[in-house]
Amino acid sequence: MKDYSIVIPLFNEAESLPELHDWIVKVMNESNTTYEIWFINDGSTDDSWKVIEELKLKDDNIKAVKFQRNYGKSAGLYVGFEHAEGEIVVTMDADLQDSPEELPELRRMILEEGYDLVSGWKKKRFDPITKTLPTKLYNWATRKMSGIKLNDFNCGLKAYKYDVIKSIEVYGEMHRYIPVLAKWAGFTKIGEKVVHHQSRKYGTTKFGLSRFINGPLDLLSITFVSKFGKRPMHIFGVIGSSLFAFGFIIGGYLTIDWILQFIFKIGENYYPITDRPIFYFSLVLMVIGTQVFLAGFVGELISRNSSIRNNYKISKVLD
Repeated sequence: MKDYSIVIPLFNEAESLPELHDWIVKVMNESNTTYEIWFINDGSTDDSWKVIEELKLKDDNIKAVKFQRNYGKSAGLYVGFEHAEGEIVVTMDADLQDSPEELPELRRMILEEGYDLVSGWKKKRFDPITKTLPTKLYNWATRKMSGIKLNDFNCGLKAYKYDVIKSIEVYGEMHRYIPVLAKWAGFTKIGEKVVHHQSRKYGTTKFGLSRFINGPLDLLSITFVSKFGKRPMHIFGVIGSSLFAFGFIIGGYLTIDWILQFIFKIGENYYPITDRPIFYFSLVLMVIGTQVFLAGFVGELISRNSSIRNNYKISKVLD
């Protein structure tokens, strides 16, 4: 088993790859460690794959996967985790904003301090305020909802024990919440290290404004699944049963009131049940309660047991 598996998902990063590779090799040689580098080419339209093939000719430690089209960062990490076989698995971005110099310390924290996962914290960022301010809000919300005390959940530079990456499933856009997935899988010793953040040297960012919409939605999704994925009836059953019971109680009250008026002639005015608006409100509550109880439960089971959730078409593999 190698000391490191370095998983690098990338999209149109041809210019930075040679420099990144040389930097990683330099750090690995200085620390006298064995390694493998998994480049996951996420449907790049530039010369990224050609560059990877050229680097592979010079370094047998390079391995790579090429997607037929762009699937997103989570897909790249999922496939990289599937292939990684190192004792310590490190993820980093390909844009040279993550420093390989951090790798030995991340590895030491896992091996000597017993962390399951160590996440980088880009305390000083070289990004515009339009990116840093929403990121701070996102991190605050994630801390509150997950209970994990990290300052930078979305930092691409992270290190994991081998068992962690083999126990989690990254899909959709859940790469932002890998610490949450790890905690859900039972790996609760999660640490953080301040890492150096470098300004982008080549190209442009690959993440647009959509992340500010998708991020909170993904957070709600992973929070719900982590708490109720194994016991969905604990949420759907409570909500559905409560709505149904409330509607049933209202219906029962109307029925008793009708009996008292129509049969026992108690009261001055007689109103048919169907002439009272609250009757239809009780029906709506019972119908919605039943739908939440059944449809929500069935829908969650279908979603979590989908056989094609991580079905990615791979055209080439260098191994």
